[in-house]
Order: sequence, then C-alpha cells, then structure tokens
Amino acid sequence: MKRVQGSLLVVAALAVATAAQAQDAARAVPQGGISVPGWTGKIDPNEAARGGSISADKLAKEGDALHVTTGPAVTYWNPANVASGNYTVKATFTEPKYMALNSHPHPYGIMIGGNDMGTDNESFLYCAAYGNGNFIVRGFGPQPFQLNGGHGEENAAVHKAAGAGQPVTQEIAVSVKGDKVECAINGKTVASYDKSAVVGAGKLKSTDGVYGIRFAHNTEATVTGLTMTKQ
Repeated sequence: MKRVQGSLLVVAALAVATAAQAQDAARAVPQGGISVPGWTGKIDPNEAARGGSISADKLAKEGDALHVTTGPAVTYWNPANVASGNYTVKATFTEPKYMALNSHPHPYGIMIGGNDMGTDNESFLYCAAYGNGNFIVRGFGPQPFQLNGGHGEENAAVHKAAGAGQPVTQEIAVSVKGDKVECAINGKTVASYDKSAVVGAGKLKSTDGVYGIRFAHNTEATVTGLTMTKQ
C-alpha cells in the first residue's frame, strides 16, 4: 500500500511539473513581427530549436515608446546603435500588467557589447530586471554564461509590482567605465564586474558593439528613453 501511495505521489508530481512546463512554453504573439524601421532581432537558439521564430514576437512603435510582446525569448537591436570606449546605455521599462502573460516573473532589460549579432557566433551582455525585485546579469558568447546565478538575485533597488496584473517600472542602465562593467537599476548600482569577467574566450568579444534590449519569453513591456551617453 505504501509503495502504491509513493508511486501515485511521484506520478502526481511529474504531472504537475509537466503541466507547469507546458503552461510556460513560449506562445506565438498574434500579428507578430518587427514594424520599427531599422530594428531587427533574434530569438534564443533553444527557442529556435523548439520551432520558434522571430515572427512569434512583436516589436512595435507607440509614440515615443517601443512596445515589446514576446513569445520566444528575444534580443532586439538597431545596427546603427553602436557604443565604444566608456559609455552608459539606459532606458525605462514599464510592464503594464505584471505577469499578464506568464505564471511567474520574467525579466527584461538592456543589452550591450553586441558583436556578430544575428549569427551563430554572436556575443552580448545584458542586465535585466524582474517585477518581483530580482535582477539578472548574463551573457552570450556564443554560449550563455551567468554572472549572478541562473535566476539572478534580489536587490532593494529593483521595484516590485503590487501584485499580478499591476504595473511596475524599472530604469535600467549598463555602463562601461575603464576596466569595470556595471548595472544600475532605478539609480543604484546593483552589480559591478571586472572586464576580465565578461570579455574573453567563451564570453564577450568586446564591450564595444551594438546595444539594444533584451526580453525573456512570454513578457510584455514598453521601453522609453533608450539612449547612449559617452563617459
């Protein structure tokens, strides 16, 4: 009897895990695609391997804002937006309805150091915030590499939504200053790394390169004030 009960518990747990995974699979966004002149994008390799495409995401212009809605996890950029030397790239991200498209928090943020973008050899770094007070810093070079863990870490500077369906806004900035790469969220530096930790074999080719925006799967937010300033 105990064996039967144990087996049933295992089966139930597997069923719950499978259902959760299926529920969180990337969805195709209706009328997806890129309609902002000059911009392009690329979904993550694992999303493409599952049959996803860039047309399953949506990048549109609404007034002065970029409006992003994802299915697959994606990185967007305009090839004309290039930064080199010492610089800061920043923007404000507003999630109008926290977790409206997912069952748990997903991040969005700034991408820098883009080289060979759109190819299998692309490399870039991003700092992204979650609406639950966490942030994550990660790179592709061309394989993913983590700088603060698989799901990031909590920081008091990161704004928390009041609840599911409520709005939350984050101002995110990534800076290259001498031999340091830093991420600031809502005016506070939340992470700082030596360049040697982000540039090198299997990591970034350089911190010089294209900049843009990064969104996890099943996420919606607007982006305003995307700018680059030289230090």
